[in-house]
Amino acid sequence: MKELSHKPARLTEGHRLCAGCAEPIIVRQVLMATDKPVVVANATGCFEVSTSVYPFTAWDVPWIHSAFENAAATISGVESAYRALQRKGKMKQEVRFIAFGGDGGTYDIGFQALSGAIERGHNFMYVCFNNEAYMNTGIQRSSATMRGASTTTCPTGLCSPGKKEYPKDMTKIIIAHDIPYAAQASPHNWKDLVDKAAKGFEIGGPAFLNVISPCPRGWRHESAQTVEISKLAVETCMWPLYEFERGTWRLTGESKRIAEGKKEKRPMTDWFKAQGRFRQLLTDKWATVAQEVQANVDKKWESLQDSCKV
Repeated sequence: MKELSHKPARLTEGHRLCAGCAEPIIVRQVLMATDKPVVVANATGCFEVSTSVYPFTAWDVPWIHSAFENAAATISGVESAYRALQRKGKMKQEVRFIAFGGDGGTYDIGFQALSGAIERGHNFMYVCFNNEAYMNTGIQRSSATMRGASTTTCPTGLCSPGKKEYPKDMTKIIIAHDIPYAAQASPHNWKDLVDKAAKGFEIGGPAFLNVISPCPRGWRHESAQTVEISKLAVETCMWPLYEFERGTWRLTGESKRIAEGKKEKRPMTDWFKAQGRFRQLLTDKWATVAQEVQANVDKKWESLQDSCKV
């Protein structure tokens, strides 16, 4: 930790992100994982608009903003140009390439560009800020939004508990591409996140990090509780920490300790109580939805443990 604290900040002060936003915490931790020069592509979203308010920027590295849907394609082009310059002997310096995007620009709008970049084998890392909705444009549901969550496009009411569908398991979808490295992480466990980012930077091919990113505005929790909410996501096994490295599955951090019986798995009711977007699930009217969500989390947790035992 002392060594990391002395590294120069590649994301500086002066951004306009909300108090308690997890995204700058995640970016600083990820960028600490390499000492090599980096080039960043950033999909449209909260992080892009808040770190680049004209005529200012919070970035101290080469940074490219493209459209909502094509950050992965943009960084693929930069990485291809770099390899061409290397072949011509015009580039000697080692450079690492990274793209950042929210769940809307990753799970939904940008999926085709990300899938294509991974299939082509570009040497870059993609980091998803998973705050489970389109927060930048008004807290609309995405395919990452949890069942039962209330958003502006799937609000809770007399006839609806909130979102009716379960979230897409994007990490496993990316793993199905036979990617060299993919992992889930949380900003509360900085060492786990930095270690995984370091592996992603040096894996020698496409890498994917899916990071839980609490949003006080959209999740309806106090801004000072962001890190605790991140930890709670892991402790309920709603967001298990694990990695997939060249065919091998491994649980990490608190998730490994829970699987080993060294740490208690907390119930999803603790998760619901911590956020205003789930308050309706604590009522008798929607209690069955809360039970179904718990059962789904339990099923997926058991399946992940089985994968990690192979």
